Amino acid sequence: MGAQKGKDLLLKIGDGAEPEAFTTVAGLRARTISLNARSVDATDADSAGRWRELLAGAGVKSAAVSGQGVFRDAASDALVREAFFEQAARTWRLIVPDFGVLEGPFLVAALEYAGEHDGEASFALTLSSAGEISFEAL
Repeated sequence: MGAQKGKDLLLKIGDGAEPEAFTTVAGLRARTISLNARSVDATDADSAGRWRELLAGAGVKSAAVSGQGVFRDAASDALVREAFFEQAARTWRLIVPDFGVLEGPFLVAALEYAGEHDGEASFALTLSSAGEISFEAL
């Protein structure tokens, strides 16, 4: 994978309808996607050379997404705000060019609004995975 433009990494929120329609969260200037897998230590007194042993496939997987930007689109702003106040898992689609598409349920764990008297209003959000996340390579 060669160098990519950060603006090409997209964050989309689903509307909850059938079929699901996705709206790009507009105005994002920065985005971060973190994929995590906790390890399970299976080391015991009989472990070879007393080296740590990890139990494959036993840990909990999670994904976290954060982003920050400026208000640009009333539709996506409303969907994000509703998702936060309802605290219901919404389907989100995360598109990483030349890598793949991650999709699944996320909760809006944090939603922050900020502004300075001589600048634009901005927001920051943090998403936490709330179920199985699928991956499709591009």
